[in-house]
Amino acid sequence: MQKEQERLAGVQNQVKAEVSQLNFFYGKLQALKNINLAFRTHEVTAIIGPSGCGKSTLLQIIAGLEEPASGTLEVSKSLDGQKQTGMVFQEYALFPWRTVLENIVFGPEVRSVPKAQREANAQKLIELVHLRGFEHRYPHELSGGMRQRVALARALANDPAILLFDEPLASLDAQTRKVLQVELVRIWQETKRTFIYVTHALEEAVMLGDRVVLFTARPGCIKEIVPVRLPRPRSITGAAEVKLLEYLSEQIREEVERTLKAEGLT
Repeated sequence: MQKEQERLAGVQNQVKAEVSQLNFFYGKLQALKNINLAFRTHEVTAIIGPSGCGKSTLLQIIAGLEEPASGTLEVSKSLDGQKQTGMVFQEYALFPWRTVLENIVFGPEVRSVPKAQREANAQKLIELVHLRGFEHRYPHELSGGMRQRVALARALANDPAILLFDEPLASLDAQTRKVLQVELVRIWQETKRTFIYVTHALEEAVMLGDRVVLFTARPGCIKEIVPVRLPRPRSITGAAEVKLLEYLSEQIREEVERTLKAEGLT
């Protein structure tokens, strides 16, 4: 039993992605400054901070969609040398002419995975995201929450070790957001992936994260990394959760006020 616990602890501690001394500019405007972060196996890292502090930019760099000005990035790779990342955006980015099943199999199809294999895996993912019975529906026939489930299944279809979330629930109504927050925890527990989750919603960060990375205002630096040592399932009205929410809210408020003061708006 002890050896098995040690083995599991070792797996949990494996680094899946790491950025070191990372800097990024949009023209002459510095968006990220000296970012140092490691992301481990089966860990949820929530990233919060004021608008424009570079949170989404960091995800895009990890995904390979942007190149940093300086610093290093190490990301877990598959046997064929491909980055093991998948991304879920705020906008669903589904192909409107493809059904649920056809959207999910798109990545494996591009990679020439045999049809029977990719469709069998897609059926498992449809079960995972609770969309059984909607396989042959088109995106316009689905609710916003259902479309986001399809986007998540499509990202998982490529079997990524790391899932990157860029405010995936921001456009949903409050009730649907609450339901999908619970669903995301369940899917994370079942798939054992590494989640890197950008959000403006502090409640979401507390509900989902194993830790919360707080960015300063632009240029985005890491102000603090706050561990979330609360058992799951969590309740946003629990005493410990409320206390953490209040702390994070105060930190964000300080950053916003600092920015306004620097721009002469207060």
